[in-house]
Amino acid sequence: MVIPKEIKSVISRLKKKNFEAFIVGGCVRDFLRGVAPEDWDVTTNAPPEKIKKIFPKSFYENKFLTVTVQINSKNPKLKEVEITTFRSEAKYTDKRHPDEIKFAKTLEEDLARRDFTINAIAIKIQDKKYEIQDPYDGQKDLKNKIIRAVGNPQERFNEDALRMMRAVRFATTLGEGWKIETNTEKAITKNISSLKLISQERIRDELIKIIMSERAAEGIETLRKLGLLKYIIPELEEGCGIGQNKHHIYECYDHSLRSLDFAAKKNFNKYVRWAALFHDIGKPRVKRGAGPDATFYSHEIVGAKMTERILERLRFSQKDIEKIVKLVRYHLFYYNVGEVGDSSIRRLVLKAGPENMEELLQVRMADRIGSGVPKAEPYKLRHLKYVMEKVSRDPISVKMLKVSGNEVMKILAISPGPKVGQILDILLGYVLAEPKKNKKEFLEKEIKKLGKLPEKELKTLGQEGRKERETVEIKRDEMTKKKYWVT
Repeated sequence: MVIPKEIKSVISRLKKKNFEAFIVGGCVRDFLRGVAPEDWDVTTNAPPEKIKKIFPKSFYENKFLTVTVQINSKNPKLKEVEITTFRSEAKYTDKRHPDEIKFAKTLEEDLARRDFTINAIAIKIQDKKYEIQDPYDGQKDLKNKIIRAVGNPQERFNEDALRMMRAVRFATTLGEGWKIETNTEKAITKNISSLKLISQERIRDELIKIIMSERAAEGIETLRKLGLLKYIIPELEEGCGIGQNKHHIYECYDHSLRSLDFAAKKNFNKYVRWAALFHDIGKPRVKRGAGPDATFYSHEIVGAKMTERILERLRFSQKDIEKIVKLVRYHLFYYNVGEVGDSSIRRLVLKAGPENMEELLQVRMADRIGSGVPKAEPYKLRHLKYVMEKVSRDPISVKMLKVSGNEVMKILAISPGPKVGQILDILLGYVLAEPKKNKKEFLEKEIKKLGKLPEKELKTLGQEGRKERETVEIKRDEMTKKKYWVT
């Protein structure tokens, strides 16, 4: 890994003014792991006013001693660099914000306020070399894949209760094998109730990062094991220990996690992941009976309402809420080849929205794997894709023409009748054979010519036009079937 020249330049300019400067935080963690940092942060003993003088293209609009410096760089990730003055923080009465933020004198003081040892490592650039400043053995924890609080974990979580979720997030997103250190984990379980003091927006943002990781299901389960999930999505825990019926081999909660796991491993988008997690969330509330014949009537309707309330509570955007709720509401569609007609599928497409159909099928695939079946996409799902595409596309009709029946009547000065339809059928046949002929000027000339033909000849040509349409429809249908490997 190489430290970008832009970052070296920022540090060099600070040092030329006799200030200390270090690369710090998550970018150092990722740099030492061999992962390209998303952004770069610098800490210094220069106060914000001095930083602004050294970097005129900057702005300071917060109370956390952080100046955002704008840089001329071709790399979009290096357009802005945050430079923060060494700081120490006093008590956190509300367990969210420090009561006051004070200047610190040394790098060590600054690192002491950070959350986890792997985020409390700094890099000091010395000439063309760099030195690692690591007072809390963060490199050792990086090597052993350990999430450990800096200093006393109880104090760290009292300062900011969201750090409990961040511990889970890092253990989930940094890769396979990461664990939360024992004392850090114990401090989380002692402080879980503090999470209710954190804003829903901050909780949502951490949750999204967990959901969008490859190990999303493990992250949700870790939240549950530590007791955090009941303060975030208690509705999910209702499915723990709730058995299903002969169509499922896993209980409700486990099934939801397995569905999410498949969606994450397949790198499906955020909508599919949330819907995979929530699609059966209504089951515990509607379950009737027990054993293989238990029923869950209307669980998709109840689940959709629950999903809407959860997402609203977590302050999701209205656009995201509407899409995820639709995926949950319609995930239980029924389809069997030869049993469900095109009209039923057309109604499903209309209700769920044609723009949601691909994701709806992905939710069904996740649901299947989460139920313990071996194949995510059996023949009938591929056949359903074919039918959905068939009923969603525009039909081949005279409406495709650049002229209308009214224009035919106007040009030929005739009244409505079979002749108008015959002429349009003929014109459509021309256009299907050669799409470039679908131009108003050409078609108007042909209308004048066709208007002079005898009725019998016009009728014959109209039939030929309809045959051309049927031929194109058959070819298009064959291509669509081939696309989905169905017969």
